[in-house]
Amino acid sequence: MSTISVETLRRWLEEGRPVTVVDIRRTKDRTEWYIPGSLHVDIYDAVANRDPSALAALNLPSDAPVVFVCNMGVTAAIAAELVRQHGIEAYVLEGGMQAWSLAYNVAEVPFEEGVEILQVRRTGKGCLSYMIGSDKGAAVIDASVEAKVYQSLAQQRGWEIRAVIDTHVHADHISRALTLARQTGATLYLPAQNRVHYPFTPLEDGDSIDIGRAHLIAYRTPGHTEESTCYLLNDKALFTGDTLFLDAVGRPDLHTDPEAARRRAELLYDSLLRLQSLPPSTLILPGHTDSPTPFDGQPLVRTLGEIYRTTPLLKESDKEVFVQTILARIPPTPPNYLEIIHINESGSLETLAKPVTELEAGANRCAVH
Repeated sequence: MSTISVETLRRWLEEGRPVTVVDIRRTKDRTEWYIPGSLHVDIYDAVANRDPSALAALNLPSDAPVVFVCNMGVTAAIAAELVRQHGIEAYVLEGGMQAWSLAYNVAEVPFEEGVEILQVRRTGKGCLSYMIGSDKGAAVIDASVEAKVYQSLAQQRGWEIRAVIDTHVHADHISRALTLARQTGATLYLPAQNRVHYPFTPLEDGDSIDIGRAHLIAYRTPGHTEESTCYLLNDKALFTGDTLFLDAVGRPDLHTDPEAARRRAELLYDSLLRLQSLPPSTLILPGHTDSPTPFDGQPLVRTLGEIYRTTPLLKESDKEVFVQTILARIPPTPPNYLEIIHINESGSLETLAKPVTELEAGANRCAVH
């Protein structure tokens, strides 16, 4: 069986190499997440039964590799075997979409002279993290891919990672902040709270962090979680975590009861009202996206004014109506979220009961539209 690793396919897509990715999963399994640019054919059951006609309608190139994808790679291997019999260079993605959840790409966010912002997009999961570099120093916000990725990016740009920051205790993915801080010796900053059981430097509302010419100010914005905090960079860009997305807001219900979810929704309304007082030109850099991120180098960013003009929930001026609306639109909970919260609170990264890809499988489901 010819296989291709997630890292190799990620690199091919990043380099723009000719490759056809064929997703053979059932349609219902593809609705939440898929590989950008992939071709979808709902032939999973037929391929599993080794039906030779299942792939007959596909017009696959003979001069470029084809990569077959399913949930875990087993059925995709059968598809690759069937088309290789016709002389096509075919591979199966090792670990399937579960493994692809770790794939990432990078885009640079245009900013002011002397301060660089990299958006590190976990394209197989929708997590967005950030590196801020200035005067050979760097800060990382909401680290969600492997620590070595940030270290490699820092090395390429001659940066030393001095600060690692989270916006809140995450529920959809395992935070890499603790690991990254330990490996680099950087200071670990978290919003002040009593949930986390390992050492960190707490940030209260109004506290600041300086990295060269980059000046970050903590904006406490409870709602998605009690401790949720945004970070304002040089009065021009706001890292919003799961408080505010590019077209949605954060859900207030995870790891709590209905009464507390209502209270958090009320807090979220107040927090969003506070953010609205910032200049409309403020760049919003959220912690998630709910669609696969293309390998196009284009950052996912909008201005605060654009978001408030086009997001219906943010136009609601009645607090009670906002609360009732958001509670009525709560999406399904992320898979394994209680286990992930426990890991992020305890820091028990060395004793995981399941593989990381299994724990983090599925979409993030953090937004309410």
